[in-house]
Amino acid sequence: MTNLPWLTLLGLIPLVGALVVAFLPTAKAAKQTALGVSLVTLLVGIGATTQFRIGSGEQFQLVEQHSWIPQFGVSYALGVDGISLTLILLALILTPVCLLAAWNDLEGEQASGRRVQTYFALMLVLLTFMVGVFAATDVFLFYVFFEAMLIPVYFLIGLYGGPRRVYAAVKFLLFSLAGGLIMLVAVIALYFVGPGGPNGFLIESLTGLAIDPTTGKWLFIGFFIAFAIKAPMWPVHTWLPDAASAARPATAVLLVGVLDKVGTYGMIRFCLQLFPEASTWATPVVLTLAVVSVLYGAMLAIAQSDVMRLIAFTSISHFGFIVMGIFAMTSVGGAGSALYMVNHGFATAALFLIAGMLFYRNRGQQHIEDFGGWQRVTPILAGVWLTAGLATLSLPGLAPFVSEFLVLVGTYQRFPVIALFAVPAVVLAAIYILWMYKRMMTGPRPELGREVSDITLREKFVVVPIIGALLVLGFFPKLALDYINPAVEQSLVHVGVEDPAPTQATGGER
Repeated sequence: MTNLPWLTLLGLIPLVGALVVAFLPTAKAAKQTALGVSLVTLLVGIGATTQFRIGSGEQFQLVEQHSWIPQFGVSYALGVDGISLTLILLALILTPVCLLAAWNDLEGEQASGRRVQTYFALMLVLLTFMVGVFAATDVFLFYVFFEAMLIPVYFLIGLYGGPRRVYAAVKFLLFSLAGGLIMLVAVIALYFVGPGGPNGFLIESLTGLAIDPTTGKWLFIGFFIAFAIKAPMWPVHTWLPDAASAARPATAVLLVGVLDKVGTYGMIRFCLQLFPEASTWATPVVLTLAVVSVLYGAMLAIAQSDVMRLIAFTSISHFGFIVMGIFAMTSVGGAGSALYMVNHGFATAALFLIAGMLFYRNRGQQHIEDFGGWQRVTPILAGVWLTAGLATLSLPGLAPFVSEFLVLVGTYQRFPVIALFAVPAVVLAAIYILWMYKRMMTGPRPELGREVSDITLREKFVVVPIIGALLVLGFFPKLALDYINPAVEQSLVHVGVEDPAPTQATGGER
């Protein structure tokens, strides 16, 4: 079993499935096949996880390596550590959930031609690229997947989104292409700085290079700008609220819950590992930008009237926490950030998908003022909506609390002032979530003039896995941290830093 190309299979199955789905004769067959393919891929992912050995001492496992373009030093090289494996599992879990949530997305529309088939096929293609970008251990191959992800997302927003879909899709594409082109320059320059040869783009070949400090700083900046846009961080975040509000809820989940993690994952995998000196040099500026993102995103979320934009701004705040933990350069902060990526994926998925269920019942309306008193109309949906909101504000017992606490503690160990500046966002999160819930769900029963059903059986299959993940990781975060911790410790070794020694209070002896 260990000789199976697990990671190639994880990318190939949904890609082949997408081709099949695109040419099926009926929309119903396309939806059923896409869901089946995603579930098979998830089962293969579970199988791959069973082959991963915690604490093996190797940076990458399930390794595959083949020469691809030897003249340019490019290899088809795949492998995972604990962080990339958990992010791949996040994508594998959320994709079938999103496909099920999107089951009736095109219902009632003039679905001309093969519109439904294309919609579901694009989601499967996106899954292939998400697996590839987290598994690539060749820098050029990573870049290929990094850019390829733009294609299905652009069409998912531009063809199937809301009234401002074209504007949002183009803005997303321009921001992402700009960051990608800057990174491409840095990728090519890194090859010439490195040893070159047929395996010149492998991460292991580029780790530990004696790079001129000035060159290292420029290369770091090239990678970091692309990752900051993808994350997204202030001030290069403006594409996200437009994209999230224009996209279908299922697309928004894959975009914000999984795809945007490529930015923060890339900071760990490439910025810290390949440019440790430059990362240390840039830390004060990056931490400042992270704190601004944390507070700015939270304050802007309070001001939103569009539910989807509100969720997007909460994500900007949460990504600020993730970046802060990464550049705190502590094992606690790094573990918190990696766990936050997973927990944020589930919490954001719950918010976006339950919001989509409410919009469907409210005839597509997604502004807060279009609701009011809905807990009297759909009490179960209101309950899970509140649970998703409480997870987003990091209520103890739900998964995001653990990761946010670890980030703040880990940051405080080395940068106490930065951690203290970020703490008010905890209060701001309570404001924007509870105020949103109050305006949407409480009050007298609205006069709808029609019967509105509460949660359906299909929607229960959407909600239960996500809420279950938030509860399980809230009470048993060790399930993920056992995989994450060794990878975090290895990244700190590459940077050459150790955890700060614990301080001891001084006082008179009795």
